[in-house]
Amino acid sequence: MAKFNKKSAAIFVMLLVLPFVLIGQQRTGNIVEYFGKEKVEDIHEGKVIHVFNKALALTIPSFGFESSSFPVDPVFDKFLMEPSTQVREGEVFDIDFFGRELKWNAIKVDSTNSFSGRDLRSGYVYLNYNSGSEKTVLFEASGHSLVSINGYPYEGDHYDFGWNLIPLKLKKGINIFVLKVGRFPRIRARLLEPKAEVQFTTRDVTVPDLLLEEDMEYKAAIRVINASDKWVRKYAIVAKVNDRELTTEINDIPPFTVYKIPFSVPSSTLDTSMAKVNVDLGLIHSNGQQVSTETLSLNMKSKNKHHKRTFISDIDKSVQYYSVAPDKNGYTEGAALFLSVHGASVEAVNQANAYKQKDWGNLVAPTNRRPYGFAWEDWGRLDALEVLADSKRLFKPDNSKIYLTGHSMGGHGTWYLGATYPDRFAAIAPCAGYPDLLLYRGSRSERLLEMSEEQRANYGITPKMFERMTAEYVPTAVENIVERAGTPSRTLKLIRNYLHHGVYVLHGEKDNVVPTFIARDMRERLGQFHPDFTYYEYPGGTHWYGDHSVDWEPIFNLFKQRTIPEAKDIKKLEFSTGSPGVSASSHFIGIHQQQIPFEVSSFDFSWDTIFKVQTKNVSLLEIDFTQLPGDINSIELNGKEIAIPSKDNTFFKEMDGVWKIVAKPSLEEKGPHRNGGFKDAFRNNVVFVYATKGSQAENDWYYNKARFDADTFWYKANGNIELVADTDFSLRDYPNQNVVVYGNKNNNAAWDKLLKDSPVQVFNNKLNFGSRSISGNNWGMYFIVPRADSDVASVGVVTATGLLGMKAAYANHYLVNGTTFPDLMLFDETVLAQGTSAVKCAGFFGNDWSIENGDFEWK
Repeated sequence: MAKFNKKSAAIFVMLLVLPFVLIGQQRTGNIVEYFGKEKVEDIHEGKVIHVFNKALALTIPSFGFESSSFPVDPVFDKFLMEPSTQVREGEVFDIDFFGRELKWNAIKVDSTNSFSGRDLRSGYVYLNYNSGSEKTVLFEASGHSLVSINGYPYEGDHYDFGWNLIPLKLKKGINIFVLKVGRFPRIRARLLEPKAEVQFTTRDVTVPDLLLEEDMEYKAAIRVINASDKWVRKYAIVAKVNDRELTTEINDIPPFTVYKIPFSVPSSTLDTSMAKVNVDLGLIHSNGQQVSTETLSLNMKSKNKHHKRTFISDIDKSVQYYSVAPDKNGYTEGAALFLSVHGASVEAVNQANAYKQKDWGNLVAPTNRRPYGFAWEDWGRLDALEVLADSKRLFKPDNSKIYLTGHSMGGHGTWYLGATYPDRFAAIAPCAGYPDLLLYRGSRSERLLEMSEEQRANYGITPKMFERMTAEYVPTAVENIVERAGTPSRTLKLIRNYLHHGVYVLHGEKDNVVPTFIARDMRERLGQFHPDFTYYEYPGGTHWYGDHSVDWEPIFNLFKQRTIPEAKDIKKLEFSTGSPGVSASSHFIGIHQQQIPFEVSSFDFSWDTIFKVQTKNVSLLEIDFTQLPGDINSIELNGKEIAIPSKDNTFFKEMDGVWKIVAKPSLEEKGPHRNGGFKDAFRNNVVFVYATKGSQAENDWYYNKARFDADTFWYKANGNIELVADTDFSLRDYPNQNVVVYGNKNNNAAWDKLLKDSPVQVFNNKLNFGSRSISGNNWGMYFIVPRADSDVASVGVVTATGLLGMKAAYANHYLVNGTTFPDLMLFDETVLAQGTSAVKCAGFFGNDWSIENGDFEWK
């Protein structure tokens, strides 16, 4: 599928094509009842004191669009590095590579008070507000992916929902707001005077359906605004339903933040004649004063009909939900379980609603954390696993009858999850799906590259541009190792894992959102080796052609004929993984450690008269012989016979080319429990610990960076990450939790508690990388190491040697799917202007978490 492999062309064409593809997806219409959240228009949090109706706009090529770990962003480079920068109409920002001037041009709002128009694509909007005094406001904007306010970064409102409220203190005089335009070429912005310092907002609540047949407590979440410069401490939420109430103590809320707070809804006697029930909420100060109230209206459903459930996620203790199309026969233990993953812009509720209830199993639809979320990778992947575990606990299915399906982005999720966790599903059915996210983006490039010059001209691509696009690009060794961190998401490298299960590929004949040739390509690939797959193109079908786009009877007929085999019946087994930390095992064989980190590792098992295992890129292998029948006295491992002294769970390690039986490895080493990649820090009930022991500039920056990351995780992952000052952090209060440290050894008081023995040490104006010392205040770094007082937790570090390095480290693309981050990345202040080419060092620690046994590249 990826015939064209010239990186610069793919990136540039992606920039040009992506907006049209997104528009095409929107115009496709009712994709699993396109969730269509209404944009927030009503204001309950205060009164409008200013509407921005004049602005300056700049259109500039953005050669990445959230597709690279360090996308070039010269505009934010300017405003973060020089926060006092002001611009004037007609001012030239830069000259593009065609010699054209890139100017700031005046724009005005339309009748909806929105700045809009095609010229805003790949654009920035510059706003200013002259305040007569210092005062606290809520900045409300929508349609942007990012905003810089007086030199500090804040999360945007990519989906244009009107969710985002930013509490801040305006300075006296000119305040500068620079917004990066998001998915759609429209921006709205205004300032509100908050009605209270601390209050609820119902923008973005997560609530369950209350079930008539179940008398239990439920979990929900609502956001609380702290528009003050003080911490909100020791508050509680009281929830009342009919005659019952329940109090939930809440985490402390930092100054000038909006936190999404989990709370409990009490069980209650429900009136079966009503469709809804009110939940009255009160936000209570520790002195008993009620400071805010709100009423939520929750649906009442039968648990035997379509409904949604909530649970507490282990990633960050946030409240997530999934939707259920229950078995028509009720809660029958031993029924089948279908996991259905939704497409981009689709709510899990509507995904489940697209299916009629089955008479032999329960169907559950996770959220991917958000309707767009993470394309079922990263935290979307973890969300799917959490929902699978929770629904198995609830429905107690036959564990041999677990199935996976999904549509569009969820079709990708089906290909991806099916390849990543092949032994968990008896069969998979991708509908209108693409196997690999980056190759899907690249396929858009191929379509333009195959066009005639006249056709390309219709997209504004001149011959000179096309020549530039197709220029050969040779990545550096550093860039290659950064890209290698994404191997676990390269689905086609794991394609033989589909041998674990039956596959049904369903695609519309005339799909122009996920082009049909992608499905045909997978048909060809599977046809080369897979004995059990079905391919069907729905005649005349577009991307969505009704509920049978997913609820297709032949899919469930195939499912009914497939089961996950028992270990005793498996005589042949293949398995591949990009990282044991993502996926380590299939059935009774596990890959614990790799020889080359984040390259594909695999085993090929067969058992006829001889128990044989052939491995590639594996240094530590686990075989659980207790699951297997009969006597096993020896195995052939990579062509060498090894005697098995006892039929136990046994580990084999390759040492100097020879495989030996070894004791169970120490949890201090890398393994499935903790294997790295910087993104892995953002799970396991992660907490952010920011520096307070530096200069005022350092303290402000690191606090705002931690707040920015927490806000981003809320918006993109429906998250709830606790912020803690370094002086308030103790190992005892946060046992076995992942921690992300913001700061360095000189300014973060928690550094020595967590990183005293780290092979990387960062100070003001200097960093030590093992025995290597590097000077200067311009270095930024991300890295991950084990938490020394825990067998499972990790410490992520966002650090810098000085002010320039801190600003270089502002980007949080590690919270974006499709980006790749190894264990460590070192870069300087030019990274915003130069992108990944400014990364000076990247790589992976060894299996013992050392630098000496690691794999690092330097520029």
